[in-house]
Amino acid sequence: MRSAPLSHLATHEVSNQPEVRGDIDLWISDPVLRETAALAGAQPQKLADYGCTMGRSEMREAGREANANPPRLELFDRGGRRLDEVRFHPAYHRLMEASQSAGYAAIAWEGQPGGHATHAAMVYLASQVEPGHCCPMTMTYAAIPALSADSAIAADWRPKLMARCYDPTVTPIGEKRAATLGMAMTEKQGGSDVRANSTIARRDGDHWRLKGHKWFCSAPMSDGFLTLAQAPGGLTCFLLPRWLEGERNAIHLMRLKDKLGNKANASSEVEFHDALAFQLGGEGDGVRTIIEMVHHTRLDTAMAPAGLMRAALAEAHHWVQHRSTFQRRLIDQPLMRAVLADLVLDWEGSLTLGLRVAQAFDSSDPADRAFARIGVALAKFLANKRCPVVVVEAMEVVGGMGYVEETGLPLLYREAPLNGIWEGSGNVICLDILRSLARDPLAAETLKAELVAASGVDARYDAALTEHAARWPALPPEAEARWFAERTAHMLTASLLIRKGPAAVADMYTATRLAGDSGRIPGAIAAGDVGGVLARLGGT
Repeated sequence: MRSAPLSHLATHEVSNQPEVRGDIDLWISDPVLRETAALAGAQPQKLADYGCTMGRSEMREAGREANANPPRLELFDRGGRRLDEVRFHPAYHRLMEASQSAGYAAIAWEGQPGGHATHAAMVYLASQVEPGHCCPMTMTYAAIPALSADSAIAADWRPKLMARCYDPTVTPIGEKRAATLGMAMTEKQGGSDVRANSTIARRDGDHWRLKGHKWFCSAPMSDGFLTLAQAPGGLTCFLLPRWLEGERNAIHLMRLKDKLGNKANASSEVEFHDALAFQLGGEGDGVRTIIEMVHHTRLDTAMAPAGLMRAALAEAHHWVQHRSTFQRRLIDQPLMRAVLADLVLDWEGSLTLGLRVAQAFDSSDPADRAFARIGVALAKFLANKRCPVVVVEAMEVVGGMGYVEETGLPLLYREAPLNGIWEGSGNVICLDILRSLARDPLAAETLKAELVAASGVDARYDAALTEHAARWPALPPEAEARWFAERTAHMLTASLLIRKGPAAVADMYTATRLAGDSGRIPGAIAAGDVGGVLARLGGT
């Protein structure tokens, strides 16, 4: 048995410091996840196994090690020959192996009920432990449906992308046990406007050669990338294999991004020097082809912030349960309870909405598919606007200790803005929401049905629904798009909580997010069933 650290020191005795948390079963300790996953039709045993694995001390330590030892770019070997490789710490590979073996990237496509909901819950769980390794797996998950645009490409790549194992070897796809796919879309001059991309594609027999650059190439050690380039027929989607038979594809890594957030994963700038590529989808249909991948990555960018919020709140809750000030435990002090309860609403609301959207991803019904398109944008927008607020307040709950890397809160704080930027920043998402509602009547109908479904239960919700319809009888002007998106997302979340959540949470969410019975700062709320809301934190 490992000896306990010393508390009796030469100058003082260590007291009033919570013990370091040991193994934590992320499934058993999270009643909100268990309940919302069941409502979404997710696969409980798969989540129970994954939550148990990822919550172990050794996996959390692997997350810390992977971030303390960032990946290194190796452009050349000792003789000056190009490598263009990224070296990762062994802890990163341990995380990838655990998550890929659990089915993070594959489970949604294996044909079992609730696959997307199970995947979404895995994103939530993995983000609590080490969010960086989620990037290549999320890209792989999201790329699989895009490959259906070419049956031959899908036949070669899909089995390797869906393999329940991890193979980081530098070798062509045909020789690998498993593979990952990344994405390279953004260029310096265009940003979100991918139609402004300048990378050129020229035909070379039955394939193409790409020449140009990408300002952001996610997960540069992936086995291939989906990218966009200008072909004679217009902007076209291509698959670039990373490794070729007997040679390396002409994908040159220029540098790794020194980015905010996690340090475990690598993001890069790349250049294509007549890199070999295969056309995916019709020439000129690049955006239409790759948008399927973007649609699915948006689900993950809606779920990850819920995981970050959960991780931050778990740290804060553990602290206040075992820390005393002014002769009382922190958890027993009314103002502290109000702050934590308010933060719980953002976390539970985000998880509830995210998994409801994931449930729609699992359906083939046209109405559900339409709801998935509009719902994922609303979920992504709201969750990512609340995530930084929740994380920084959790850090403040812990105080100066929360500002120290060992708690994990600084990493969560740095990571909190990420998912609000990727796959459409706030303005892009809001404009997409307006476009979806304008172009897709079924999306508008299904959204309205979800909102109306909760009417007649809470007079405050009914009043908010009436006010919403009166304020925006039609789509709002562009300048009000954020206001409309925020209000609609809060309404949708409240509707779900009223219909399917616990009364204490539904009541407080409706009062504070819709009825205006609160200030704009976390914890500035009126009295309610604070105890009932705090009970949702479970065994953190």
